[in-house]
Amino acid sequence: MRPGAAASRGGLTSVAAGAGYEEPQDLPRLWHVTLSVSGAQAPLKEVRRGLEQLAQDHPFLLTSRYAGDHAEIRYWEEARDLHDAAAVALRLWGEHRQSARLPPWEIVGLEVIDRETYHQRLAEGYGAPPATPVGVHPF
Repeated sequence: MRPGAAASRGGLTSVAAGAGYEEPQDLPRLWHVTLSVSGAQAPLKEVRRGLEQLAQDHPFLLTSRYAGDHAEIRYWEEARDLHDAAAVALRLWGEHRQSARLPPWEIVGLEVIDRETYHQRLAEGYGAPPATPVGVHPF
């Protein structure tokens, strides 16, 4: 084996990065997003169908809960920082409103937390329970 090389793994060989190597700080991280929307009363069947379509369009959607005048969407977003994750979340409802035929509701709440905070809250018994079962459900 040549100096600085690690053992081969299935035909791939890793080369040591060297003493001066530092991990890049702007790599994407996972953020847990809870988006709350509300507005005028809409037929439950249409709200559910719209949220199911949104789940098809947005593959990281974990769960949605809904009623005739409000909904909560929870999912994981991969982004460089909180600002990027929040910006994507704030566009989600509006960008999919027509394609998923979502009600013309407004965003009334947004929470974006990093993965470590999410798991810390769960361990301490705080915060919303994990999204189980996954999917679209009434409140």
